[in-house]
Amino acid sequence: MTPKNAKQPLAGLALAAAGIVYGDIGTSPLYALNTIFSSVEHPITLVEEHILGVLSLVFWSLMIVVSIKYVAFVMRADNDGEGGIMALMALAARALKANPRLRSAALILGIFGAALFYGDSVITPAISVLSAVEGLEIASASLKPFVIPITIGILWALFLFQRTGTAKVGRLFGPIMLLWFVTLGALGLYGIWSEPRILSAVNPVHALHLMQEAPWTGFLSLGGVVLVLTGAEALYADMGHFGRLPIQVAWFGLVLPALLLNYFGQGALLLAHPEDITNPFFRLAPNWALYPLITLATLATIIASQAVISGAFSVTRQAMLLGYVPRMNTLQTSDSVRGQIYIPFINWLLMAAVLALVLGFGSSAHLASAYGIAVTGTMVITSILSFVVVSHLWGWGWFKGALFVSIFLSIDLAFFGANLIKVADGGWFPLLFGLGIFVLMMTWKQGRRLLRAELKAMAIDLNSFLKGFCDKSCTRVPGVAIFLTANPDGVPHALLHNLKHNKVLHEEVVILSVRFADVPKVPYNQRLTYESLPNQFHRITVTFGFKDEPDIPRALTLLNASYLRLEPMNTSYFIGRETLIPYADHKMPLWRKKLFVGMFRNAGSVVSYFNIPPNAVVEMGAQVKF
Repeated sequence: MTPKNAKQPLAGLALAAAGIVYGDIGTSPLYALNTIFSSVEHPITLVEEHILGVLSLVFWSLMIVVSIKYVAFVMRADNDGEGGIMALMALAARALKANPRLRSAALILGIFGAALFYGDSVITPAISVLSAVEGLEIASASLKPFVIPITIGILWALFLFQRTGTAKVGRLFGPIMLLWFVTLGALGLYGIWSEPRILSAVNPVHALHLMQEAPWTGFLSLGGVVLVLTGAEALYADMGHFGRLPIQVAWFGLVLPALLLNYFGQGALLLAHPEDITNPFFRLAPNWALYPLITLATLATIIASQAVISGAFSVTRQAMLLGYVPRMNTLQTSDSVRGQIYIPFINWLLMAAVLALVLGFGSSAHLASAYGIAVTGTMVITSILSFVVVSHLWGWGWFKGALFVSIFLSIDLAFFGANLIKVADGGWFPLLFGLGIFVLMMTWKQGRRLLRAELKAMAIDLNSFLKGFCDKSCTRVPGVAIFLTANPDGVPHALLHNLKHNKVLHEEVVILSVRFADVPKVPYNQRLTYESLPNQFHRITVTFGFKDEPDIPRALTLLNASYLRLEPMNTSYFIGRETLIPYADHKMPLWRKKLFVGMFRNAGSVVSYFNIPPNAVVEMGAQVKF
């Protein structure tokens, strides 16, 4: 699949990718080394051997995990050009279609990875913006009391701004982040110039020496080193927006050199002045550049936060279309770019969690203790699902696939294990947040499946109904009635209620069902299947991909007029609205049933979800024991 903007020049796409894709990983220099060496629980002494060892770990982590695993390898596992944990999950599920048990395990893993993404989504804005504003403390100690209020104000404005969309600000993302990465590189060169021996950290022997000399301390340092990898998943997730090549060009041509120069520059500063560990990033800059640098850093962290928030909206929409979360009010914020959306509920949920983190932890150093578990958990899941894809879809086989992926998986597990130590120090928050999202998603999916089974068991077989149907038993009125149902083989409850209470049927009756495929997009001319039934009944199935806009009226325009002519003024949509009554049984615990019922009652309207004209809708209620 070719991205929509493939006709744009490569340089322009690469610049846009640098602005949107790399915001998170690009702002990691603000706090990464500070966290590694300033950890109160597991400090690493600031001696030359340890500084070189940590810098060596940083260098090789960026090279192996980001450059090789994500940029060179994982990005090849695209789902019709789309990337991200949900797209990879769909690919793995397709590969395991013949093995239902393994397929279910892959789906559960993918959903848990998506849930962990939300945990990352609440920490990134908090730690990024807070670490940038903390530069004020370096400029003047008297400004320290204002750090938290300013951070809260910036974050509040950022979430408030989401309703207006990111189209206008998006045009500034690339140039601002270009300036940011150039500044990172310049600051790094400034530091390296004073202590060029820091460049010897490229030699992996220094990392091995750190692990041999102090194995436990070296292992725990991975909990801080992982901060330089935050945002690696964005490379894969945003592939559908920019294409693989622009993201790779931006990484190797701009982002990676800038990050390495800056990390090595900070390391050089620490070699000469270990006392500057309080904030080595800002202490790299000369005094006259401090306030401009704080301003630029704040803008960069806002962009990084914006990218993560937009990603949360996109993941929610994909999960919604795949049936893992209830319908939510979703607003299109751009007339030209369909991917720019705003989901109010997710926005305010993230804002509440982010502000609670800032107020609860109080500093980026404390927040860093909560960072890493969600990220490394998602990295582990990505490696496992990638193994399924390469061994099945790519034809590598189990042995070759396992041999290759195990290299990445062992590194991911090492990072994940090192971050487990952080659970008691704050790592519980993203883990608990992600676990809560996971329970909600799985409850909704399982609840929907049980509800469909219950409704199917209650339904009358459509073919039997049509065989015994007699026009004389009811009045046929002019027009077309479209009955939405999840079971195309049964008689919709709304149709039976209409017959029972109104004792009429329209001249043309359409049994319409909607299904969502495990591909990002279904070609427009392949979305609709039609079947003619007796007595002027029609059965239509509309299929959408998990990144398509589910617009039923637009899809129905594909219908051949010789089969059925649909005129908006003569067409009515009948929708069943069930009232669920939960009861205890072995299929699902009662507390989860009650949770599902609460989610079901508060789900968004099917009318707006499928873009059905509200004035053409008739709702028929029914009670269902669930």
